[in-house]
Amino acid sequence: MAAHQLPPPQGSALPDDPPITSPRIRLKDGRFLAYKEKGVPKNRSTYRIIIVHGFGSSKEMSFLAPQELIEELGIYFLLYDRAGYGESDPNPTHSVKSEALDIQELADQLQIGSKFYVIGVSMGSYPTWSCLKYIPDRLSGVAFIVPVVNYKWPSFPHKLIRDDYRRKVVQCGLWMANHAPGLLYWLVTQKWLPTTSSVMNKKPVLFNSRDIDALKTTKGFPMLTPEKLQHKGVFDTLREDFVAAYGEWEFDPMELRNPFPDQNQSSVHIWQGYEDKVVPYELQRYVSSKLPWIKYHEVADGGHLIVHYNGLCEAILRALLLGEEPLEYRPNIPKVVV
Repeated sequence: MAAHQLPPPQGSALPDDPPITSPRIRLKDGRFLAYKEKGVPKNRSTYRIIIVHGFGSSKEMSFLAPQELIEELGIYFLLYDRAGYGESDPNPTHSVKSEALDIQELADQLQIGSKFYVIGVSMGSYPTWSCLKYIPDRLSGVAFIVPVVNYKWPSFPHKLIRDDYRRKVVQCGLWMANHAPGLLYWLVTQKWLPTTSSVMNKKPVLFNSRDIDALKTTKGFPMLTPEKLQHKGVFDTLREDFVAAYGEWEFDPMELRNPFPDQNQSSVHIWQGYEDKVVPYELQRYVSSKLPWIKYHEVADGGHLIVHYNGLCEAILRALLLGEEPLEYRPNIPKVVV
């Protein structure tokens, strides 16, 4: 029986969830991982790209690449539900490293080749950093789109992050997730509080004006609805994802070495919005200054949802696959020097 034809394990879906319909692979540890293939057929593709979704999202996320470009370059996309998300099983031993190993096993079982590209979006960046750390020999190139930063990374100077209000919010959330998960669950499910989905989809506290416009035509964050958050399994997945992203890591990304030292063009890219209210551009600039082999791009009027802006995905693909330099996304402010 082919990997994508394996039946779902009993009890994997939440009680009110629709039947599982996506193709899935069975991992070595017995878990099922759901995936979705897009673009040109794998057997006639030139470029093979795995896209890693962010917090509260899924393999159904939008990636607005023009069909003409996909056909012209021969791009095959592989999207998947990360552990616990969508139609994938949770991982009891979930970690930063396990995310990279899931990606490697997915690539192997679907036979997409010895090397492939990875694009990580927002919270999907920590699995992508993990790929650079643990499976660099499998990578053809990497693109980070508004990657989250972990304030616990040792290379961040304290004076750069000490006054960042987002750091304090993360510290509070991390403490509750680790030491008072029951209280955190109670808080996020209370009807008298603003719902997570209303904050995520409507409030300018997290998004700029272009982001809010983008949310009018995108699917948003399906796991952050009040109905979904009532499910303990959904809450646990989000909590574990948050803890993995912002907790203690086994490595400092800013100490990684260039996995492509013999290539003339940079094969690792960071794309950041200058008006991003979730991840401050100052920190992203600092990360790229510590890793000069990463090509840094900045969207002057971009927020945290730049992946949903018209034209951005095409620019990201052309930079990643063809080494093209999008002049309009060169940062026009000197990088932070600490």
